[in-house]
Amino acid sequence: MSRVTRMNHIGVPVSDLARSLRWYEDVLGIAPSGVTISATNPAIGAVVEVENASMRASFALAGDNVLLELIQYDSPQPKPFTGRNCDVGVMHLCFEVDDLDTAHRDLVERGVHVNADPVVLEDGDGVEAGALAGTKILYLRDPDGIQLELFQLLS
Repeated sequence: MSRVTRMNHIGVPVSDLARSLRWYEDVLGIAPSGVTISATNPAIGAVVEVENASMRASFALAGDNVLLELIQYDSPQPKPFTGRNCDVGVMHLCFEVDDLDTAHRDLVERGVHVNADPVVLEDGDGVEAGALAGTKILYLRDPDGIQLELFQLLS
C-alpha cells in the first residue's frame, strides 16, 4: 500500500453551510478559500456511505497548512451533533493561537460557548503533562455544538 504523505483536509458536517462559513471566519479567522463542491450523485453517495446523498461543501484554510471542509448534507436530513468528547469516534479540531487569553476574552464577548476557562497543562493534581507541560488549552463549541480546541505553547 502507498503510505500517507501528508494531511490534505478535515471534513466537518454542519447543519447550515453559510452560517458555519461566517462563524469560522468571523470567530476564528478561518476564511473560505473559494473552493466549493456540490454533489447529488449515486457514486458520491456510495463513497461516503450515505444513500441518496445530496451535499454542498466549501473549503477554508486553517493557518497555513490544513484545509477545513465544511459540508452540508441537504439529503438525507442529518441528525444534530450530540457526541461527547469521551464517545468513540468523536473527534475535535485543535487550532494553535498566539494568545489564548485574548482569544478567550474575545470568545466570551461574542457569546461563544466556552466549556471552561483556559487550563495550563502542568504535572500534578491528576495530570501528567509530559512534553505538553506549559501548554495552555481551551475547549469551545461551534454553532452545531462541535468541539474545538484552542492551543497555545507557552514554553
